Amino acid sequence: MVETDMEWPWQYNFPPFFTLQPHPETRAKQVQAWKALILDYCKRCKLYLIDVREAGNIPLFNNTTINRKLQQDVIISLLHELQKTGHAAPVDKAKHRWEIYWHTLEEWASMVYDYISSQRMQGSVVTFYELSQGEDAQGEEFYEIHHEVLIKALQALEKERKCELILSDEDQGVKFF
Repeated sequence: MVETDMEWPWQYNFPPFFTLQPHPETRAKQVQAWKALILDYCKRCKLYLIDVREAGNIPLFNNTTINRKLQQDVIISLLHELQKTGHAAPVDKAKHRWEIYWHTLEEWASMVYDYISSQRMQGSVVTFYELSQGEDAQGEEFYEIHHEVLIKALQALEKERKCELILSDEDQGVKFF
């Protein structure tokens, strides 16, 4: 599915890492390591969406070298832990599909607004495409951001009255203030 030339942490090649540990202190460290690994992997691969039903097929949760795969219920519990810190959110009611935010929505929003400010684009209307795929946005952290994640980050800016979303059928963009 998603390949990377990522350097895996030592735990990734340690078979017990793929089994939730019973000792509370050990489990807490394991969960922290998994959370960091998930965010790092998703950032490196620009992976914004994880379907837990298929997650066992991606290298992140399936280390074929040591023949270990993280169980689906453990993946779900890790995603719930990421949700508590604003780094993940379920997309559907069944909680099969999850958005992953290696930056929280507020952090993404801040990056976008800093970019708009540095380009002196307040007062301008910008399409979502220009913002996430445009030539001027290349090199920005949010370049090629997932459409739905971008909208949620912009909604955070809208709450701060820094922009207004334009979401009609024919026009999709944002006006910055």
